[in-house]
Amino acid sequence: MSNLSTAKKSGKYAILIEVLVLWLVVNLLIRAAKMLYEMANVHEAVLIIVPILFMYGPVLSCRLRGEDSNRYPITLPSFSERNIWWDVWKYNALLIGVITPPFLVVYHLWHTRVLGIEFQGALPQGLWWENVWTLLTIVGFHLFFVGIPEEFFYRGYIQSRLDQLWVPKVKWLGAPVGRSLIVTSLIFAFGHSIVEFQWWHFAIFVPSLAFGWLRAKTGDVMAGAFFHAWCNVLATVLEKLYGLSAW
Repeated sequence: MSNLSTAKKSGKYAILIEVLVLWLVVNLLIRAAKMLYEMANVHEAVLIIVPILFMYGPVLSCRLRGEDSNRYPITLPSFSERNIWWDVWKYNALLIGVITPPFLVVYHLWHTRVLGIEFQGALPQGLWWENVWTLLTIVGFHLFFVGIPEEFFYRGYIQSRLDQLWVPKVKWLGAPVGRSLIVTSLIFAFGHSIVEFQWWHFAIFVPSLAFGWLRAKTGDVMAGAFFHAWCNVLATVLEKLYGLSAW
C-alpha cells in the first residue's frame, strides 16, 4: 500500500515537473528569439517561432511521452463543429458585455484622476481606410499570433495536464475548476516576465482566470482565445486613445 502511494506521488510530481520544464523551455526560447530580433538585428521573421512553440510544444511533449496529443484541445476545430463556435460567440458576448463597461470606467478614472493622463480620443493621422486596415491587422495579430497559440499552450495543454494532477472538485459558475486554474494563471502571468519583464505582469493573472474558466466551461479553448484577443485589442486601442502608445 505504501509502495502504491509512493508511485502515485511520483507520477504526480512527474506531471508537474514536465509542465514546468516545458513552460520554462518554451518561454526561454521565445525570449531568445525576441533578443535576436531586438538586439542582433535579425529579421522579424524569427518571431514566427513564437506561435510555433506555443502550438507545437505540447504536441512534442505528448510524443516524447508516447501519448496522443488529440486528447487535448490543441487543434483548431472545423467549421462543422457548431457547438464550439456557438460557445465562442455566446460566452464572448456575455463576458464582453458584462466586463467591458465597468473596466472602461475604472481604466478612465485610473488614468485621468490618479495618473493625470488626459483622454486623447483620436485615431492616428491618415486616411480612414488606413486606420481600419491598421485595426484589422491588430485584431488578426492578437487572435492568430497571440490568442489562439497561447490558449493552446496554457489552457489547452497545461491546464488540462494539471487537471490530471489536481482533479477539479469545485463548481464555479457552472464550470469544474480547481488548483490547476490558479497554477496555470500564475505561470501564465510570470511567463510574460520571462520573455520581457514588466512590473504590471502580475495583473495578467486576473484575465487568465477568465480564460481558464472558459476552458473548463466549454471543454475547448476557442472561446478563451477570442476573449484573450479581445482583451489585448481593447488594451491596445485604449493605450492609443490615452496617448500611451501609437498604433
